[in-house]
Amino acid sequence: MKIQTERPTRFFIKSYGCQMNSYDTQRMEDSLLEAGYKKANAIEDADVAVFNTCCIREKAGEKLFSDLGRLRLLKEKSGGDCLIAVTGCISQFQREELLQRAPYVAIILGPQDIQQIASGVREVMRKDRNKIIATTMNAGDKFRRLSRNFYARNVSESLTIQEGCDNFCTYCVVPFSRGRGFSRPAVDVISEAKKLMDLGVKEIILLGQNVNSYSGEGSDGKTWNLHRVLLELAQLDGLKRLRYITSHPKDIDENMAKAHSDIDILAPSIHLPVQSGSDDVLAKMNRRYSADEYLKCVEMLRKYRPDMAVSSDFIVGFPGETETDFQRTLRLIEEVKFSQGYSFKYSPRPNTAAAKMEDQTPESIKSERLKVLQALLNRQQQEFNHNFVGKRLNVLLTKVGKHKNQLSGRSEYSQAVSVCATNVAIGDIVSVMVTGAASYSLLGAVAE
Repeated sequence: MKIQTERPTRFFIKSYGCQMNSYDTQRMEDSLLEAGYKKANAIEDADVAVFNTCCIREKAGEKLFSDLGRLRLLKEKSGGDCLIAVTGCISQFQREELLQRAPYVAIILGPQDIQQIASGVREVMRKDRNKIIATTMNAGDKFRRLSRNFYARNVSESLTIQEGCDNFCTYCVVPFSRGRGFSRPAVDVISEAKKLMDLGVKEIILLGQNVNSYSGEGSDGKTWNLHRVLLELAQLDGLKRLRYITSHPKDIDENMAKAHSDIDILAPSIHLPVQSGSDDVLAKMNRRYSADEYLKCVEMLRKYRPDMAVSSDFIVGFPGETETDFQRTLRLIEEVKFSQGYSFKYSPRPNTAAAKMEDQTPESIKSERLKVLQALLNRQQQEFNHNFVGKRLNVLLTKVGKHKNQLSGRSEYSQAVSVCATNVAIGDIVSVMVTGAASYSLLGAVAE
């Protein structure tokens, strides 16, 4: 490597995909900072570039290879050099393709091997090794060996407590890219939460591929579920808000629903992917619930919190999806009234059961159905937001806004809110009178 030595080696991490990748990115930053490396402000200025990848959809993979080629060309033109590392799900799931299409990548680490990032960079830079590849599936080892030091954090941060999945939905690569379900010991979760709070964190978002299937060893030697962990975290002095994501509908029970009325700092919002409103499609997806069971789950949540905001994920054009199936999805959306929705055309992923199904939906039909579904979801989101105009919301202020005397944050219902305010600070939860609503955000002023 032709890395300059007159200044500290600089790194930059680009993260793709889900919040769990964002968490992993933060922990890799901790490891590199602990090892003496410094963060670069932009990837163009970095001596070490890390791409933390996602492979849930095909487009994410192509974006990676485009970014890799662009960085390599940029460094060649500038006469500089850069150690390139690729981490995350593509490293695990598409390792051979990565080696073939980007042989100049020096470090390849799967999502359960990110604890090796600092030592890997050191070894390659010292030329102890030409290339480092680690794609094991040992989540326990990952969390045991990650840096014990935590560096600067925002006032709202994520904390991974469960990783991997045992559900094997027919469209999903998670069991192959992150492995089988693993729950961290509760004592580690509580310890990490306290460290985050020491750095000024006021809101913690518990993460898991199926976070409500959490089943970790508690401090009493017994197995704790998510509800028990939430109760423990709620006792921490100074923590102002709790959330969790992502939940599987089959694992929501009445105890978890009741938690939203029992725990005052637990936000009245939940991300509960349904994917489809058709029982036939849900069965082919191996989701293990029916549309009616999903509706009853939402009903139970709203029994304990009538104001519960429910967001969801949708896949359109799954193999074999008929027009009748699609209309059933639209009817389910109309019945639930979602606060927000994320929708995608079905994307075949290698080695998944759905990719081998013969009745693939034509791309033109996928595109048309997605347009209709997104229009409905956008209308519901706008209606949800407009219903708060003239009302008060509790907003956790998380960053400086775009305009003078403006701060931004999120309401208890996960809405983005921009606030005109003085005499308040980032990290405060303030009562905000909502004065206006856009499609994806709210405007307001601190209530008198």
